[in-house]
Amino acid sequence: LMAAAGVWGGWVQPGGSLRLSCVTSGFTLEHYDIGWFRQAPGKEREGVSCISATVGGTYYADSVKGRFTISRDNAKNTVYLQMNILKPEDTAVYYCAADAISYTAHYRCTHPGGMDYWGKGTQVTVSS
Repeated sequence: LMAAAGVWGGWVQPGGSLRLSCVTSGFTLEHYDIGWFRQAPGKEREGVSCISATVGGTYYADSVKGRFTISRDNAKNTVYLQMNILKPEDTAVYYCAADAISYTAHYRCTHPGGMDYWGKGTQVTVSS
């Protein structure tokens, strides 16, 4: 139901930018909570940024505030994560996720196990 397509994804130097996109199908995106998560080697999956569909709110992890922007294009059923000023510690596999039951964006990002639909993941590597 979801396919994570990394546009300009892959490798980037520190300070660079990438935009990840995630195309959804099989459901109406605008009614779903959405989020981007990441998992680095040896670490647990963490919420990067989430949007609540109806309860409201947008959440960013402290580590990405001011650098990352989440957005969605409901007409295209696509979720985006614009990542700027990338750092080596941003290196991870990034996943998009969605769920039909709406909670706060903060809850969604801090409880990744509650998301029902997941994209396949896209590797992002930040290094010089």
